[in-house]
Amino acid sequence: MTDTTAHGSSGDVTPPVDDKTSQTEQASSRSGLLGLWFGIHADVNRVTYAVSGFGLMVVKYVVELAVLWRVTGKALSPLEFINPVLSNRQQLVTGADWLGWAWFIWTLPFLWIAVTMSVRRSIKAGLSPWVGLFVFVPGLNLLIMLMLAARPDSQQQVTSRSYQEQVGFVQRLRSAACGVASGLAVGIVMLGISVYGLDMYGAALFLGTPVVMGAVAVVVSNSSATRSWSSSVGLGMLSVVLAGGTLLAFALEGGICIAMAAPVMLPLGALGGVIGKIIAESSGQPVQGTLAALIFLPGWAGVESLTTPRPEFLVSSAVEINASPDQVWESVIHFPDLDEPDEWYFQLGIACPMRAEIHGQGVGAVRHCIFTTGTFVEPITVWDAPCHLAFDVEQQPAPMFEMSPYRHVHPPHLDGALRSTHGEFVLDQLPDGRTRLTGNTWYEFDMYPQTYWTLWSDLLIHRIHARVLEHVRRHAEGMSRSHGKSSTSSTFPASQP
Repeated sequence: MTDTTAHGSSGDVTPPVDDKTSQTEQASSRSGLLGLWFGIHADVNRVTYAVSGFGLMVVKYVVELAVLWRVTGKALSPLEFINPVLSNRQQLVTGADWLGWAWFIWTLPFLWIAVTMSVRRSIKAGLSPWVGLFVFVPGLNLLIMLMLAARPDSQQQVTSRSYQEQVGFVQRLRSAACGVASGLAVGIVMLGISVYGLDMYGAALFLGTPVVMGAVAVVVSNSSATRSWSSSVGLGMLSVVLAGGTLLAFALEGGICIAMAAPVMLPLGALGGVIGKIIAESSGQPVQGTLAALIFLPGWAGVESLTTPRPEFLVSSAVEINASPDQVWESVIHFPDLDEPDEWYFQLGIACPMRAEIHGQGVGAVRHCIFTTGTFVEPITVWDAPCHLAFDVEQQPAPMFEMSPYRHVHPPHLDGALRSTHGEFVLDQLPDGRTRLTGNTWYEFDMYPQTYWTLWSDLLIHRIHARVLEHVRRHAEGMSRSHGKSSTSSTFPASQP
């Protein structure tokens, strides 16, 4: 006979409780918001999605606005925040170059939350999990969030697929190979469509493709042999690594650009692995849905190629010189060849300035700046001695020699993806006969997302500036000492980016 006193009152019977369900609920309760945002199992209803999604958006905007205003005195408008395509963020952080890298790192956890919650919300709303990936697309992301927040929960119970079958090592290895091969195929096809078809190194290629590669690899792999969450993440990253190795092996890309892309693409490949695991466990036909969703990437790339603007970026570097403006001017116009570079990034193949010469004098003269990769041809547009020298860029060489096991590797982005448009030297007289020499370079960059890629281009242009400005400083101060204008060496080293 059952003792009913333990249940509170006579006749009451407590229904059986599923231990697994109880444990899940308890874990969810304990994890709270962190589990909701950074976990992968918790259901996301529309209220939770709306509050978390738009609340975190406001928090992110307010923090970025406050930091940007405090550091640079500039403001980021709400429209620029919502749609990064309309935002020339690198121009906003001019003068605080570390802020661009901080911005990138700060964005990564918000990206994880946005994508994983959107995927889980799509499942809860009875939609394909792939719908959640559209939060990647600038301009469309806000509409997707509004739709997911407004759509009611599906009445159909979402259950995870059962993976009770035992499979051998060979089967698991075969499934992993098929998954990675599928992900690799997605990457190669997208490279062909985006780069060789649309002539576009866009966000669809650098952001969307590694996520879809990782997701496809894990979905295909899990269709024949279950994989753990850690294994799924590893497969997602492996598909991206092998894609980079394939590009290197077939001379389609060089090692430098692959290394530059890795900090973005590897985490996104891991994110794709997580998404693929979620899809494999929650979708009744994960492979079929994945195949249908692949049109997402070419469509994004096509729209991007027609709508992406081409902003101009400015890099400014300065050095203080213990010499007069007249002496500095002479060193800008006529200076000896630079020494062979000893910086590792120049030795790896980044274009390095070696000498400069000016043919003629005044407006209409032509400046030739010889780099290790070729020659810049720069017609003079302003000749205001000893204050201002400005020039256009009529012709320029490749920005680098790509590292590769092959003798000659010349991927399409070396032909004009980064274009210098014009530049200048500005000389300002300082107290005690000193001079501030400023070098400015304006350029266009057709690789996206520009918010990330210009972090690299700005850094490298700063390094080029520092090499030239430091050389001018040494030459001008040497001239000053030889004329008896100064008896001590300079204590004003070149500014570092």
